[in-house]
Amino acid sequence: MSAFGVIEGPQGLAAHWLAIDWSRIRRQVSRVQARIVKAVRAGKWHRVRSLQRLLANSLAAKLLAVQRVSSNRGGKTAGVDGVVLKMPAQKWRQAHQLNAKDYTPKPLRRIYIPKKNGKHRPLGIPVQADRAEQALELLALDPVSETLADRCSYGFRKARGAQDAIARCFLALSRRDSAEWILEGDIRACFDELSHPWLLEQIPTNQRKLRGWLNAGFMERGVFHPTTEGTPQGGILSPTAANMALDGLAQRLRARFQPRHKVQLVRYADDFIITGTSTALLADEVKPLVQQFLKERGLELSEAKTRIVHIDDGFDFLGFNLRKYHGKLLIKPAKPSIAAVKEKVRIIFRTGASLPQDVLIERLNPVIRGWGNYYRHVVSKEIFSDIDSAIWRMTWNWAKRRHPRKARKWVKDRYYTHRGGRDWVFTHGSVTLFRMASIPIRRHVAIRGDANPYDPQHADYFVERRARQRGRPPAHAPSWLIT
Repeated sequence: MSAFGVIEGPQGLAAHWLAIDWSRIRRQVSRVQARIVKAVRAGKWHRVRSLQRLLANSLAAKLLAVQRVSSNRGGKTAGVDGVVLKMPAQKWRQAHQLNAKDYTPKPLRRIYIPKKNGKHRPLGIPVQADRAEQALELLALDPVSETLADRCSYGFRKARGAQDAIARCFLALSRRDSAEWILEGDIRACFDELSHPWLLEQIPTNQRKLRGWLNAGFMERGVFHPTTEGTPQGGILSPTAANMALDGLAQRLRARFQPRHKVQLVRYADDFIITGTSTALLADEVKPLVQQFLKERGLELSEAKTRIVHIDDGFDFLGFNLRKYHGKLLIKPAKPSIAAVKEKVRIIFRTGASLPQDVLIERLNPVIRGWGNYYRHVVSKEIFSDIDSAIWRMTWNWAKRRHPRKARKWVKDRYYTHRGGRDWVFTHGSVTLFRMASIPIRRHVAIRGDANPYDPQHADYFVERRARQRGRPPAHAPSWLIT
């Protein structure tokens, strides 16, 4: 049915979807989100809930929620009902069905994804209608979460990432008088064990929907399993809910310890570090405080992954290794991450033994470029060159195996060329193997702790920050909040 109450066929519904002005839609949603931020700061929670209901009933928000679900990486993955939002008419119809009074979520489809330690992590896949419903609620919840979030939290947050967390670690550990001891913390099964009563009491979103998502259960091999704790990994709302559950730890640490103790928290989702002046301080005072904080939320530390280390011995965090060498802090890619990227490239060569050279290069380049860009802000130049050398040896072995009876010069002339002052460049026509060492090393500037992407007062800051990251002169933000 159209906005004028006229029943239309698939072509008419598709035309409505294809005619959407997404810039206007985002502006409409952003204005309401900015009002939510202002109400949270003023402590006007009745106003917050009113604005959240306004957004949940807004057609613009509903369209944006469906657009997110149908266009993200999981947009082609179906839940237990097998439905995928492919066609424009389906998307338009789904948007108009959101926030119905009789809405009831369906069970999740349980799958398992491999972890680095050989174990498997359970993942719950909601049906796409439930994903869209969660995306709609998230549009109203995320401004609240961002306004109340710990300044030292960087995981699953808009405009923040692992590089910001590592830059914050550098600020906390690089000086000569910085704390020398670090508590590496890991929360055991964080998503799976979060307390349902705590979430229902503390998360400011539609309680009926939240209770339905938490208790929806999951289907595995045709058998229904109920859920009594945890929030499903795979749900759009889950990362934000988990972040809100863990927010407040930094404030509790600040209230308990004086600046001379040098207790600082850096958290990325459920992984975190806490600095301190001694092992006794971290083991006897900080760790019990963290355990009590987590217990209130139905969580506990993983004893196998939680330890206390000295900065001179170093530690791994988010794929980086942080360690002081003769008093100087150096941050490098962690050895397991280096081994993992080499193995990933090796598998591409192994499975691509019969591929044309240009196709092989096109499979390799995103892996090489993506890994290098992740580590381009730390001490990586020598490691980049080492990986390039390892990959070059793989290209040579790949080429020789294809032509075991050909001479070395023949193989070289067929697969390599001289380009840009370099010899032995693995190339085919216009496609050249990307060289990781060509990535410039530039230190990442950590995001301001209080910067809120939903607050119009910080719009200019985000515009200037993006301009600096792209190497362009900054421009002023538009009058409406940037998205």
